[in-house]
Amino acid sequence: MKKIEAVIKPFKLDDVQAGLGALEATGLTVVEVSSCGLGLGAGGDGAHDARIATVGAPKVKLEIIVEDERAVLVAEAIERAAHTGRDGDGTITILRVDEAVRIRTGERGDAAI
Repeated sequence: MKKIEAVIKPFKLDDVQAGLGALEATGLTVVEVSSCGLGLGAGGDGAHDARIATVGAPKVKLEIIVEDERAVLVAEAIERAAHTGRDGDGTITILRVDEAVRIRTGERGDAAI
């Protein structure tokens, strides 16, 4: 199993959900977050190539657990739907999941997702 975490711009959430719905990917968790990244800014000598920290940009973090063979497909769907081509589009990470348990039924592994 893989856990996909994506941090995206809030206004792209509906597009991402539609893209995941087309893949019948379910079990999405959405959390409002603030991001801190590095953006381009004016350097001390007036140059515009210095990196500065940007703090507090509103984002949403998506978490979804999928079968190994679907992870790249789901990540690509998120990437397509969340892309604007502007700074701050976000990030996607894919992590290994050792175990999942559905509390209500006790199902484990892929059956729990």
